[in-house]
Amino acid sequence: MRRLILTLLLLVLVTIAASGVSGLLGRLLQTEADLGDPIAGLALSLAFTLIGGPLAVLVWWWLWRRLDGTDRSSVAWGLYLSAVATISLIVFSTSLLGAIADLVRGTWSPDAVATGVAWLAVWILHRIMWAHPTKSPLRLARVPIALGAGYGLGVAALGAIRVLEAVFAEATLPSVGSVGGAWWLSPLQAAIWAVGGAGIWWWHWRRDGAVAMRGGFPDVALVLTGVLGAGAVALGGFGVSLWIGLRAALDRSLPWRDLLEPLPLAVAAAAVGVVVWLSHRRVATERSAGTRSATRLVEAGLGLIAAASGVGIIANALLASLTPSLAGGDARALLLGGLASLAVGAPVWWAAWHPLDTAAHAADAGRRVYLVAVFGVSALVAIVALLVVGYRVFELVLDGGAGEGLVERIRAPFGLLLATAAVAGYHFAVWRRDRAAAPTTGRVRSIGRIILVAGGDDTSLAQQLEAATGAPVTRWTRADAQRADAHRPDASADAVLRALEGVSGRRVLVVTGRDGAVEAVPLVD
Repeated sequence: MRRLILTLLLLVLVTIAASGVSGLLGRLLQTEADLGDPIAGLALSLAFTLIGGPLAVLVWWWLWRRLDGTDRSSVAWGLYLSAVATISLIVFSTSLLGAIADLVRGTWSPDAVATGVAWLAVWILHRIMWAHPTKSPLRLARVPIALGAGYGLGVAALGAIRVLEAVFAEATLPSVGSVGGAWWLSPLQAAIWAVGGAGIWWWHWRRDGAVAMRGGFPDVALVLTGVLGAGAVALGGFGVSLWIGLRAALDRSLPWRDLLEPLPLAVAAAAVGVVVWLSHRRVATERSAGTRSATRLVEAGLGLIAAASGVGIIANALLASLTPSLAGGDARALLLGGLASLAVGAPVWWAAWHPLDTAAHAADAGRRVYLVAVFGVSALVAIVALLVVGYRVFELVLDGGAGEGLVERIRAPFGLLLATAAVAGYHFAVWRRDRAAAPTTGRVRSIGRIILVAGGDDTSLAQQLEAATGAPVTRWTRADAQRADAHRPDASADAVLRALEGVSGRRVLVVTGRDGAVEAVPLVD
């Protein structure tokens, strides 16, 4: 409680002090008269700076001098540095990049510059504390690096999409973009964000070594940002581009300008998303078996969502074509949208899921979690859609048939019901098949997690254990492993697997000795 209260108090005081400093600095950089109440604003900034600042220094000094091995290993200290480092990174980067982008249009933003400078100082100070040899956190130490790399990647990707969107709009169809004038201002401002985000990403990815981090939160951040986020952007861009192409070929109910207006953004999103997706997918293939499995399942989920959405939209469009009021352009555009979504999602799902390879991943724990999750979510959505269909039917009966007809009332929820019911049924069948095909005995089903204590470079040993047992491996390094052959693990994978024979438990501690001895100890929950 002492650590939690002190770190929370320090977080609040640092925020207050930074706000006060940014307010005073903003007044120094201000070139125009303050139209508000100058006395109240100045008094608030002085109070935040002269009272909150010394209090923050006092609490920091009290906390810093007491940082021993126990406090360094606390979650509170690591969580505090991760939170402040991430918050300050986001605030100072958005403020400074926004101020630089405003300068392109000839606008001076002193408040943004002041905020950026103040929070940049906060970020630098906390980075120094994070890298201190005797005071740095022992837990959650990799969290700010992974978060910073993910944030920089997102800013760079969004900036690149905006740049390409403006360039494509001006180059391919000037009537869609800005005609005349300084059309390049918008892409130049976006390029500033793209370059700034790329710099933040490079700093964390290369200089701080996020690319070499393995296991735990770094792998989760890699899959969520580089695979899930980028994959969703890429599939969305490809789907919209294909839909516009189909409408241009088969449905010209809209004017050419209105039809092609979303195309530059869709093409830009597809181009940037696929580059980020494929590059991080390649990095994920070099990680552990669990990370590779998570990457494959995330891609399968993205393709499944797109394909199932396409099936539901197609069913909706076919029902809409039966309604005289919607027959024609609206139903045709809806049908083409469903076909585009299905055409984009189905190949991705097929390539990631391998539906014909029935026994390759039957024993994968991540696959079983995925099957249960997809079945549960799709079944829940199907039940909600069924309730909506029933509601609309009863509403039609009770109001005497006034207003819309039955088909028009139920076509949207019925299409959703059809798609989600098919998804739920398929994944339930696959889950039952995998359950029957998976071994009923053995280490795969008897060990939940392995905690490996070894000396030297045990990365390959951990990967072999994950592949052989299917259980995730948490690696701990022995403190007495400083010797000439420290780059080698203490025991081979075969020796560890022999020690795990007959051992079961949710958590199993595996300790390797210098003489090659291995001890496997099941732990109580």
